Amino acid sequence: MNLDVNTLFMVTIYVEAILGLLLLFAWVQNTAITAVAWWGFAYLVRAASIVLFGMFGNVPDLISIDLANALLFTAFALTWTGARVFDGRPAEPVYLVTGAVLWLLVCRLPVLTESLDARVLISSGIITAYTWLTAYEFWQGRAEALVSRWPAIFMLFAHGALFLLRTPLIAILPWSPGNNMLGSVWLTVLSFEALLFTISIAFILLAMAKERTELRHREAALVDPLTGIANRRAFLQEAAAHAKRHMGNPRPSSVLLIDLDHFKSINDRYGHAVGDQVLEVFAETARQTVRASDLIGRLGGEEFAAVLTDMPQDKAFAVAERLRADFAQAAATVDGRPVGATVSVGIVNCDGPLFDVAGLLAQADQALYFAKERGRNRVEVASLDAILDRAAGTKAAPASAVAQNAA
Repeated sequence: MNLDVNTLFMVTIYVEAILGLLLLFAWVQNTAITAVAWWGFAYLVRAASIVLFGMFGNVPDLISIDLANALLFTAFALTWTGARVFDGRPAEPVYLVTGAVLWLLVCRLPVLTESLDARVLISSGIITAYTWLTAYEFWQGRAEALVSRWPAIFMLFAHGALFLLRTPLIAILPWSPGNNMLGSVWLTVLSFEALLFTISIAFILLAMAKERTELRHREAALVDPLTGIANRRAFLQEAAAHAKRHMGNPRPSSVLLIDLDHFKSINDRYGHAVGDQVLEVFAETARQTVRASDLIGRLGGEEFAAVLTDMPQDKAFAVAERLRADFAQAAATVDGRPVGATVSVGIVNCDGPLFDVAGLLAQADQALYFAKERGRNRVEVASLDAILDRAAGTKAAPASAVAQNAA
């Protein structure tokens, strides 16, 4: 079956328009991701440019070539702007029309009016620049865990490269009345590739938007909205995953249970807004104190927990003590108020092959109890004697308990 250029043009117009409307419909369903709207309008503008291209010979070249190319460049600029908006960067209105304005100005130069190769080179360069800029914007946001980002980067780079190679390929397969067959074959190849790219990139962009929405929903379910660290559910899930890894490769690990001292009185005295700021200060201090490989989470209210992986008891105690001291300094004044917030910390270390999350948290809670009993603003390490003493109702601190008085 032969597929001529006119048929491809008609198919491309319908596909561009339908995909543009599809993207806009997807945006209406979830207006939070405004980049989808930018991409939808890009497809519609590109469909309009192809309509004008199809009028070649029936309308003045100013419309079928110059204006059509200007709209085409604007469509690629809209796609690039959508990529910027998608990753939280501002839209640049000036750059939306830079390519179109440049094309309309350059085409008026007498030296280019009669040079088809030069005009093709300029138009290809503009399209390649916008396409590669779009790929670069997605590359800049690669830290976000979106799998569909990578095929988008590859396809955009490859599509831009193909446009950039149009001029040398035209030199090999000249476009001339005496070589209509070769010219037609090459134009058909370009049109068919553009059609495939149009369809593929639209579905990849939709996949990126869908993947981001799902990612944000997962984060909302697993991240504490106030402090930005793991919530109770996420902490216990990650701790359970660490327990499985620990069984395969036992390494010393420590569990910290942390409680803000007299937090209710802070809320009563300064208000819940200041209390929330105190929680945020603690979360930020904890993020700066523990390693990226460690786990920190908010169990609820003013209670936090941490798992320090591959860390013996003495080093874990040093980390806990540094956390206690740094937070006391950071929370001495909050929002101009002399809050003087402090924390008490209970520690338990696991040296054996079994990392029992519930059991370790219970032991850390025993140590935290003694930290509270002994005056707060201190670090206590769990010991068997401490657990037995509490079970017996003894309030005196055991001699074997390791403690640090911060008073």
